[in-house]
Amino acid sequence: MTAAIILCGGQSSRMGFPKANLPFGPESMLQRVVRQLESAVTTRIVVSAIGQPLPTLPADVQVVRDEQPERGPLEGLAAGMKAISNVDTICYATSCDVPFLKPTWVHRLLELMRDEDDIVVPVDGRHHHPLAALYRRRVLPLATSLLCQNRLRPFFLFEEASTRRIDVNDLRSVDPELDSLVNINNAEEYRQALERAEYPFPSQLHKQLRDPS
Repeated sequence: MTAAIILCGGQSSRMGFPKANLPFGPESMLQRVVRQLESAVTTRIVVSAIGQPLPTLPADVQVVRDEQPERGPLEGLAAGMKAISNVDTICYATSCDVPFLKPTWVHRLLELMRDEDDIVVPVDGRHHHPLAALYRRRVLPLATSLLCQNRLRPFFLFEEASTRRIDVNDLRSVDPELDSLVNINNAEEYRQALERAEYPFPSQLHKQLRDPS
């Protein structure tokens, strides 16, 4: 069993507009990421903040809420895992703002995961990419323990679980430009992503985004 856990409960404070609802052509950013993952996993789970409005999602997508707000990706990852009963499930964690995520990225990480690995995480030098990584559902008790200790950084999970670190350059065979690592953090990056996808910048957002072009 494989699952995608898509985190979208952040405040998007740098954007001034919820990333999950950002228009991206005929769909929202979250809808796009959910669609891109359809062929990569058997189950898709969206983790959002309590009371957060979401765009319409496919009927087979499960939505769960962060149990505690503003505690980062480890909290969201744990919330998503709690919705999975099978402890053998392998989960791909990502955010909702990676519009050029490639299913082949997920497939390759799955190929690289060994039976003894709890986590497979891409690294760029010393920088880890926790929201482009695989986690076995069996790490949930450890993640919960870390959260109870207010050790909120995913790096603590990497240190205590059986973690395989994959150099990002070893993934270029399936994602030459490493697009699966590129997320949207500001209006300029959003504009550039729309241009690349040949979509217009939504006129109604010019005054809403913090730094519209």
